Amino acid sequence: MSDSSKSTHNDIEPTELHLDDIEIGDLRKRISEKWNTYPDDVLPAWVAEMDFPLASPIRKVLSTALDGDDLGYPIGLRATGLPDVFSERMENRYGWKTDSRMADVITDVVQGLYVSIEVLTEPGDGIIVQTPIYPPFLNAVKDTKRRLVENRLLNTDEGWRIDFDAMRASIDDRTRMILFCNPHNPTARVFTKAELTELGVIACEHDLVIVSDEVHADLTFDGRKHIPIATLSPEIAERTLTITSATKAFNIPGLRCAVAHFGSKRLQQAYHSIPRHIRGGVGLLGIYATQAAWQQSQPWLDEVRAYLETNRNTVADFVAERLPNIKHHKCEATYLAWLDCTEANLSGSPASHILETQRLALNEGRTFGADFNQFTRLIYATSKRILTEALERIEKATQST
Repeated sequence: MSDSSKSTHNDIEPTELHLDDIEIGDLRKRISEKWNTYPDDVLPAWVAEMDFPLASPIRKVLSTALDGDDLGYPIGLRATGLPDVFSERMENRYGWKTDSRMADVITDVVQGLYVSIEVLTEPGDGIIVQTPIYPPFLNAVKDTKRRLVENRLLNTDEGWRIDFDAMRASIDDRTRMILFCNPHNPTARVFTKAELTELGVIACEHDLVIVSDEVHADLTFDGRKHIPIATLSPEIAERTLTITSATKAFNIPGLRCAVAHFGSKRLQQAYHSIPRHIRGGVGLLGIYATQAAWQQSQPWLDEVRAYLETNRNTVADFVAERLPNIKHHKCEATYLAWLDCTEANLSGSPASHILETQRLALNEGRTFGADFNQFTRLIYATSKRILTEALERIEKATQST
């Protein structure tokens, strides 16, 4: 490993971003999926990534690797030190004391979902999923030939809530797992300690494994604190497999690097029952970038999160003041706005209508679960000017039904 990857908190650099200055012309030069799926007349706001510049420590470590032609095979994943960096990050940020030997470096969060289902359940077993949900959750259940046990979140006046009564009623003798997402994609909920505890108690009562996607943990607002579900009790921890990554908070999803933490040797040994080369590998740059993110880039994240919180407020205010036929719960985390367009009476799905009439690309609600066809997801991790343009296009689309 190069010296550039062995950074400590003493190397943290201050940052001053110019997020208002982001230009669409510069973004269109990118070769990622977001900016290449649609023609140039379409404004994309559908892929969960940010339009912001990289944190300078991440840029520096990647540049150093390139300058040194350092693109060989990574050394053993444990020898990289990333599991130790993960444990340090979890303790410093969330008070979660973990054994780094129980953390594995994996390719990405979605891969972790698929492998967890494969090794911890059998075809036909029931998997509890709260909908609406990030589409790969649903795809993972379907692709592995497991049975979806849909536990729909309740859309209340106070926001989206877990229906624990329905969850308990849905469990049968072949229900094996809860796929969980917190902070939640797409509703942007940060579940409370009471909610997490009740979910954990249900898992213990029915001997269910919890696979918890906590990739948005660093993106909470209004002083909320993310609570890793594995911190609640030893009994809950031992049946929990937590998957996280620096990719969402630090905007490096293309580098494909995540961490899976196992609450027990049983879970870890089951995960390892699939040979490593089938599970896939991790690239050197993803390891370097993740270390730089978690150890050196907190000032960047603090500035970005404050900007996102302002954008969150802009979305909430715009919907309340200028989109009377669209319902929206103010986001508690993430940079995902989940919009209920049922009362807007748009022709077709909201995403297709808005794309056709105003050339704005949003997510199709139906991909997040059955009966969510009249919803759509907006990504607001962009400049205020671009976000305003996107919101105004939605407003115009609701006027052209």
